[in-house]
Amino acid sequence: MTVAALRPNIDHWSERVDLAAAFRWTARMNLHEGVANHFSLAVNEDGTRFLMNPNQMHFSRIKASDLIVVDANDPETMEGPDAPDPTAWGLHGGLHRHCPHARCAMHVHSVYATVLACLEDPTLPPLDQNAAMFFDRCAVDTGYGGLAFEEEGARCAGLLNDPRKKVLIMGNHGVMVIGDTVADTFDRLYYFERAAQTYITALQTGRPLRILSDEIAEKTAREIETYPNAGRKHLGELKAVLDAEGSDYAT
Repeated sequence: MTVAALRPNIDHWSERVDLAAAFRWTARMNLHEGVANHFSLAVNEDGTRFLMNPNQMHFSRIKASDLIVVDANDPETMEGPDAPDPTAWGLHGGLHRHCPHARCAMHVHSVYATVLACLEDPTLPPLDQNAAMFFDRCAVDTGYGGLAFEEEGARCAGLLNDPRKKVLIMGNHGVMVIGDTVADTFDRLYYFERAAQTYITALQTGRPLRILSDEIAEKTAREIETYPNAGRKHLGELKAVLDAEGSDYAT
């Protein structure tokens, strides 16, 4: 009997499994910040009801059945026994309330993205193929206003109003990545961190950088956007590895 059959009262099971796998791999690649970061996935049409991680559970332990359902329009959310982390509520609640195109959202303090966010100029230039993927597709916030409680969360959400911008470089904070699905969003998060790592490492050489032209960067970004099923296949392979290892993420 499948796990889904054993848990008939748990809705959105396949989405839960995908999100749990993303949590596990984020921990494995050390992109997380202990118990302080959050992922969310909309499960209704307007995006205001969403799955997210429980308050301060380590990413490496999260299972599909652990994920909580949050309603961005419910003012009593923080009064319940399964209330999310207050900053998760502020940041993700604001995002899903104001940006219905952000079906999935992943916020981390990964090392290289955070280093980038702390530079005087935190933009990511199209230095290599991975970085070109994000050419003219990032919003940049240089107005960090403290922990992402409701007011700060709403301010950050306002920076992602343009559906073309699917990465928010959060000044002095980290990164927020959005997408259509868990697979799409995790793939984008992974490659953004890789691109930031390449850029920061290149800066450390102290040698002149050979930046791609805007024309080639835009061409490359469009080619990657239309590359068939890249995110889905990426996540599928990561789930296959977890399954082969006997992981309990999908329980």
